[in-house]
Amino acid sequence: MTDPTDDSPPPEEDFAALLAASEAEAPAQRRLAAGDVVRGRIVVIDKDNAFVALGAKSEGVIDLSEFRDPDTGELKIAVGDQLEATVTDDGSRSGSIILKRTLGRGAHLPGELEQAYEHGLPVEGLVSGQNKGGFDVQIAGQRAFCPASQIDMRRGEPTSYVGQRLQFQITKVEGGGRNIVVSRRQLLEAEAAKLAASTWERLRVGEVTRGTVSQLRDFGAFVDLGGVEGLIHISELGHGRSQHPSDIVQIGQEVEAQVVKLDPPGEGQRGKIGLSLRALIPDPWTTAAAEYPAGTTVRGTVRKIESFGAFVEIAPGIDGLVHVSRMAVGQRVQHPKNVVSVGDDIEVTVLSVDTEKRRIALSMIEAAQREQASADAAERQETRSAIAKSSDTRGLGTFGDLLAASRDKPKR
Repeated sequence: MTDPTDDSPPPEEDFAALLAASEAEAPAQRRLAAGDVVRGRIVVIDKDNAFVALGAKSEGVIDLSEFRDPDTGELKIAVGDQLEATVTDDGSRSGSIILKRTLGRGAHLPGELEQAYEHGLPVEGLVSGQNKGGFDVQIAGQRAFCPASQIDMRRGEPTSYVGQRLQFQITKVEGGGRNIVVSRRQLLEAEAAKLAASTWERLRVGEVTRGTVSQLRDFGAFVDLGGVEGLIHISELGHGRSQHPSDIVQIGQEVEAQVVKLDPPGEGQRGKIGLSLRALIPDPWTTAAAEYPAGTTVRGTVRKIESFGAFVEIAPGIDGLVHVSRMAVGQRVQHPKNVVSVGDDIEVTVLSVDTEKRRIALSMIEAAQREQASADAAERQETRSAIAKSSDTRGLGTFGDLLAASRDKPKR
């Protein structure tokens, strides 16, 4: 039995057993291979290279030209920075693990472009010109071709790409490197897919999210949420009625919306995201009864005409009905279109408000009566003025009376 008070070192064979046990418990470290994407921390920077700690006592080397500003030469990294890079040599050729973040910069290893093509590594190129069907791209001192359809996910003005340094993916290398075809769109789509996956993970129905209006259609506005678009249907843009989404939002505008529907992408199907601006705006019907009590006179816009009456918007999101029987004074209206048209601005009087059923009864008769009363009053005033003027004229007498009166006056 072992004495628990004995603090003398255990036998050598016990150390060997503990070491074997610890090695058995530790997960086996897979050897890095060309094409692997790794993360690490910069531990040393010398004149030409940065040394990156990759864990498990392994270390990679990356050329500093990857991190220098192409115009000023300023170094953009420091010891302690974290980075993600791709293994281009596992050490079997050079004796060191060689890392690359973007091919096409600085010094070039033999067969670098073939390596990039083989492992799907991004390369940096300068768009030097536009040609028939695409663009000329200079990569590592060699000319490459990028088809017009592969320069962007949504192609912009062609001249806007010329002169830019962009990242591409090599899609074809032939003729010993003399025929190189590249695509920027593939990289953008891969980035968008990665971003979209992250966006789908964070979205929840009922939550509020931010995005940028990317497209406008007659039926609504699309909003870029980060790699994936959501749709604000025209009915969800606000409580009021709009003829087109451009009445409410513009392309490039940042908006805050509530997620009202989520259909995640499935096998061969794109996901759908429903958004709402309306859900974040106070419902005008909650204060309608207080703001528009019976007897209130307001102006509104005729939005819709039916055989039984006309719907009039008196405030954004609040429509009232003028029944056909309340459209004219002293006459029977056969159809509302004989009195009003869609888009007319008219004066109406509130008869009643039912907030529970979201209904407001309106009338045009009171306004017509007021107009008639005003017209009658004006006519009466005009008649009185005419009579008064006539009376003043008779009080002066005839011309003969005035002449006789002037003769009878004594002379001075």
